Parts: sequence; C-alpha cells; structure tokens
Amino acid sequence: MKLYHVLRNVDKFRTVFDFGAREVAHWFPGHMAKGLKQMRASLKSVDCVIEIHDARIPFSGRNPLFQETLDVRPHLLILNKMDLSDLSNKQRILKKLEKNGVRNVVFTDCLKQRDDNIKKLVPLVVEIIESKPRFNREENTNYCLMVIGVPNVGKSSLINSLRRTNLKKGRASRVGGEPGITKAVLTKIQVCERPIMHLLDTPGVLPPKIESVETGMKLALCGTILDHLVGEDIIADYLLYSLNRLGKFSYVEKYDLQEPSDDIQHVLKRIAVKLKKTQRVKAITGVGNITITVPNYTAAAYDFIRAFRKGELGQVMLD
Repeated sequence: MKLYHVLRNVDKFRTVFDFGAREVAHWFPGHMAKGLKQMRASLKSVDCVIEIHDARIPFSGRNPLFQETLDVRPHLLILNKMDLSDLSNKQRILKKLEKNGVRNVVFTDCLKQRDDNIKKLVPLVVEIIESKPRFNREENTNYCLMVIGVPNVGKSSLINSLRRTNLKKGRASRVGGEPGITKAVLTKIQVCERPIMHLLDTPGVLPPKIESVETGMKLALCGTILDHLVGEDIIADYLLYSLNRLGKFSYVEKYDLQEPSDDIQHVLKRIAVKLKKTQRVKAITGVGNITITVPNYTAAAYDFIRAFRKGELGQVMLD
C-alpha cells in the first residue's frame, strides 16, 4: 500500500523545471580572460591538448572557445568524476561524442589512489601524438601537454594523479572544492620520466555566455560556478527536480523523509530538522517582539547540494 502511495505521488511530480525569468550570471572574471590568452600563446610548445570535463555532464558546458585550440592540436577528452556518474549508458555517450568529432575519450576518477585508467593515459597520449605531425617539435624527444577545461572538473587532480602514478611523487598543483583555485597558466609540471612528459596547468575557463539557463544550472549543480552567483535555493530545487526525474530517491532514506517529495521547502525543512540546522529570528507580534527558532533553509540547501557533489545521493547522469 505504501509503495503504491509513493508511486502515485511521483507520477504527479514536475516534468519540466520552471526557470522563470532567471538568467545564469555570465561568470567570466579577469583571470579567465587572461588565462585564455596565455593558453593560446603557449600552444606553439604543446604537442597535445587534454580537455577534462565532469562525467555527470559529458555534453553540457564544454567551452566552445576551446574549439579553436582543439582544432590545431591532437585532442584527448577525459571525463573525470566517473565514480559520481551513472555510466549505464556509456556507449550512448561515446557515440554522441564521436559524432561531434571527439574520438579519444577516457573516463577517470582522479581522486582514487589507484585508477587503472590513469595508468593508460601516458601510452595513449604518446600514441595520439605520434599519429599526427609535430611541426616545429619534430626533433624533441620529450612531450608537452596542455590541460584545459571549465572550473572545478579536476584538472589539478589529474596532474597530481599522473605524478603519483608515474613518478611516485606528491601533489604539484593545489586542489580545491570550489571553482577558481588555479588562477593562471603555470610553469611546466613533470608527470612522467619515460618518456619525459610535462603538463601545463591552466585556469578553468567558462564561456562568456552560457548557452542556456539549464546548461548553467547543470554547471552550477556540479560546482563549476560559485553557488552564490546562482543561489543555493534554486540549485537545491533543480537538484530535487533532477533526482525525481531520474528516479533517484536515495535522498528519502538519507534525510528520513517518509516518501519522495517534489516540494523543495518540505525537503529542506526535513533536512534542517534532521541535521539540527536552525536559526533564531525576531518575530513581530501584537504584544511586542519575540525570538523564535526556525529551520535554516540556506544551510539545509547547502548540505543537500554538497551531498550530491560527494556522491552521497547516488550516481547521476544529468545529460
């Protein structure tokens, strides 16, 4: 009876998300424009471009400005955070990417201590480079790669993972949980001894204008845009809509809900109560002001979003 009741309610949930008149902020700080200019200037010394993107959004948000870069150098696409992505339709993803001209694709989990796919990268990159003319770098026996991508998809984590795997050395690039950690193109970072291979780390660069509000919302949900630019409340609501649409109801058990819900205020209230995230506010009454304790919806929204980003709500494919 309870299962029937739950399924009946889910059938009434939203099938379309109402963005209203919202517009995602055009987040293109000065260091992004500067970084893109430096990347183009550095291309003459680069043998291969490694583009890294979030495996949960393999199509959304890939910067079209990179296409100019990708067209003149061998290209490898790494879809990172595969541990957080639902890859049951992996072949569909690969076929669609190939249709778009992307043939060299590797899925990785760069935070994993031992990732077999990371071990395959150096031989694959050498094979890709050797299959194309190297122009003015024909006589060089060492390789130089450039790592590009939108913010917070794991570029620095990839560099550190390659160093850990091939050189048995620690991190060389700072890693953070929010976009904008790498501010400028760095000096060469060695990631392999045989062959000698260096990577150029670059800042995450978003397009000056995101193609649609929904694309921007997916980027925000995956943490590539700072939360406050979009709003934690709308990101949390879009997350709830997405989980329900995909039939991912693990949030019900995690936050002790009785059943799936399509009401973000109800869900955030339950989260706030469970996690004891409350705040004291003044209320004006007819006999004077009183202080009452109410749920902290912003703190609850932040916890909900963070749980998704850490994979605590299950593996999800947003595209």
